[in-house]
Amino acid sequence: MKPKKNPKADLRRRWVLFLQIGLILVLFLTLQAFQWKTYDTKSAETDIISMNEMTEEVPPVTIVPQKTPPPPPKIITDIIDEVPDDKDIIEDPVVPTDLDLKDIPEPDEIEEPEDPEEPVDIPIDFIEEVPIFPGCESLSKNAERKKCMSDKISNFVNREFNTDLGAELGLTGTNLVTVMFIVNEKGLVEEIQTRAPHPELEKEARRVIGKLPEMKPGRQQGKPVPVSYIIPIRFKVQE
Repeated sequence: MKPKKNPKADLRRRWVLFLQIGLILVLFLTLQAFQWKTYDTKSAETDIISMNEMTEEVPPVTIVPQKTPPPPPKIITDIIDEVPDDKDIIEDPVVPTDLDLKDIPEPDEIEEPEDPEEPVDIPIDFIEEVPIFPGCESLSKNAERKKCMSDKISNFVNREFNTDLGAELGLTGTNLVTVMFIVNEKGLVEEIQTRAPHPELEKEARRVIGKLPEMKPGRQQGKPVPVSYIIPIRFKVQE
């Protein structure tokens, strides 16, 4: 006879349960393996702090320079020397401060100062009425008379000045001669001053300006006054 097995002893009936338990164990062990950490063992001596090896830091000593006190101010004493009086000097009489209204002169008794003996010459640019050159009498405006006078003098100088003198003196290029003169209260030319690269040119310029004709004198506040005038003379030496 074959022995019969107890149905409860048949494990194949619970194989699903055993499979699930096995899977749970495997999963648990896997998670534990991932979370497992290892640490290096170090000597305990490295973790001990030695208090004997600490050195005490000494702060640097800062020396503050002492400021020398300023010297005491010098006391200046004024020494007054006594000067004896000069008995021989006669002092001016003291004018009394109390004035009498009767001593004040009337306006008719006040004499106006006379005009200065030497009139001051006025530049041509600031004169009220410029000198009138012969041939400019018909012009009424001051600016027109000034331009007419300048044109007349320039034409006269260009006609009379010896430009060949530059070549004779060995000069080259463009030469400039500056001439300043005064038309006095009578309309005559005087006080001719020149500046040129050669004395002979200055002499020639004085000769030409001295031949200018007599003019009607310039006026300032209705009175004839001397008028100063400057003219440049330029000429080119032909090489």
